[in-house]
Amino acid sequence: MTEEYAAQVRGRTVPRDRVDALLDAVPARDRETRPEALARAERQRRRWATQVVVIDELARRACAQRSPLRGAGLYPSAAPPRGATSHDGAAPEERPTTALPAERDVADLGSIVAVALAHSPAARALLDELEREQQIPEEAAYDYYDRNRDRFLTPAELARGADPFHETSDLLPYAQVREGIILELRRAAGRRAFFDWLDRARADVVYAPGYEHPGDPSHPDHEHRH
Repeated sequence: MTEEYAAQVRGRTVPRDRVDALLDAVPARDRETRPEALARAERQRRRWATQVVVIDELARRACAQRSPLRGAGLYPSAAPPRGATSHDGAAPEERPTTALPAERDVADLGSIVAVALAHSPAARALLDELEREQQIPEEAAYDYYDRNRDRFLTPAELARGADPFHETSDLLPYAQVREGIILELRRAAGRRAFFDWLDRARADVVYAPGYEHPGDPSHPDHEHRH
């Protein structure tokens, strides 16, 4: 690997040192003991880290193209903090403008995207903005309420173990739970929009040898596991 970059996005390079910084910040979870297995695991971890850094790069570019988000959540100065994937800022003393997502909120996003959200203020800002853009029709919210009656039983009905789908069971009024339903549906739609954006944005990425996607079957370390 003679290249000084890990990937190229529309002709602009993503430096290898950004991948190295993330690898330093996120220790390996499983340590192999056999030398050949350890070497393979480290190569795959480097590829995994490259995906996280690329998501940060793509998200920063997307944020720059959205005027309401210009610079939102990004570190403003020259050197990244430990663990930050963005190379154009130092860690501020205060908390980032966009809070870290709760572990339960990112657990279903996949490890690469979850780590990107944990380390990239731009990715979090973009996800937040995509969620805010989602419009949930009233009929969709009520349909969710009607199809998930087990989630809206009154405390008394829950205590007696009532069948939520029996017509005599008491439910919390739709007006009382409507806002929470809309927020949940908006968050789910925002995540779908984020993944749709990411799939399109990744089409412009060219990886240097040794920095390919860890699941790319073209490299010798690929091994699909369930």
